[in-house]
Amino acid sequence: MEQLLKLLQDKFPQIDFAAEENLVDDGLLDSVAVLGIIAEIEDAFDVSVTMEYIQPQYFNSVSAMWEMIEELQ
Repeated sequence: MEQLLKLLQDKFPQIDFAAEENLVDDGLLDSVAVLGIIAEIEDAFDVSVTMEYIQPQYFNSVSAMWEMIEELQ
């Protein structure tokens, strides 16, 4: 999960990913940002994020993203 946190912090240094639990719901990440994160996740973790995972609940927090990655591996 540390690799994911670093990836996100590098891409969006203005967001405190370690503390935020509602990244999408609070408007910190929009749809364009989520698409960029999906591309980064697919490259970094060698997974393919399918349509069923392109939903806000999977991108609201680092832990939610990490759970998604683990499910996809």
